[in-house]
Amino acid sequence: MKLVTFVHNNSLRLGALWVCDGRQVIVDLQQAEPQLPADILAFLKWGEEACHIAEAAIARATDGIALEEVQLKAPIPNPGKIICIGLNYRDHAAETGQPIPEYPTIFSKYANAVIGPDEPIVLPRVSQRVDYEGELGVVIGRRGRYIPEDRALDYVAGYLPCNDVSARDFQKRTSQWTIGKTFDTFAPMGPALVTADEIPDPHALDIRVYVSGELMQSSNTRNLIFSVPYLVAYLSQVMTLEPGDVILTGTPGGVGDARTPPRYLQPGDEVRVEIAQLGVLRNPVVGEAERD
Repeated sequence: MKLVTFVHNNSLRLGALWVCDGRQVIVDLQQAEPQLPADILAFLKWGEEACHIAEAAIARATDGIALEEVQLKAPIPNPGKIICIGLNYRDHAAETGQPIPEYPTIFSKYANAVIGPDEPIVLPRVSQRVDYEGELGVVIGRRGRYIPEDRALDYVAGYLPCNDVSARDFQKRTSQWTIGKTFDTFAPMGPALVTADEIPDPHALDIRVYVSGELMQSSNTRNLIFSVPYLVAYLSQVMTLEPGDVILTGTPGGVGDARTPPRYLQPGDEVRVEIAQLGVLRNPVVGEAERD
């Protein structure tokens, strides 16, 4: 399934993207099956039974809501945790002049940074060096602590494209990166949470990032240094992972800060994060003054 959070008739709803007569529509899951919850966190906490009920409801559907009639939001609008992995592609470590890490580099974003597809990335007036970072996002579906690596994928609900937008000038002020990562709008996610049953191998996905039509990043998740099962197991040694937590698995080479000359985001840009089988995440870029 491709689960989406959307606004329709001023109501925040949970739906599934579905192809009907050759066009993409949204099935409102609670309208299709009233016992299903209307928000994705409750859906994920329900577990596999919710997925089975939703799949049956979709199979019975005869039509859906046209995409142009809704506003897609981030699939997980308010994650309990957004856990980010730095330097998790060898080419990105090389372009930044840093050694291959022995252990994952961990930092966090917060829910204030989350936006959905087509919502604007806002360039803060205090930063002149805002960068893009296309990433595979992993969404946790089951509560777990000390998860064995060989069972870690059982705890994954699904995957989605993400963008770890970064204010490099703030990020590099100290050895801790979080301050440059947590500006409002700096965690675009979407368009859909593709459930894990549709992605048998998360380490075989092409990932590309375009800025205003120019290809900036091109790689494949097979090039991750630390795999998805390793990351889930490693993180669960430290913290209890909960349904709806999002892990951003790191970005490949090609970021704007490492280019000569650097290529930072400017008002009027559009960033496209494309991941095979997961879809395309598009976000326009605006200045903070324009947003005000």
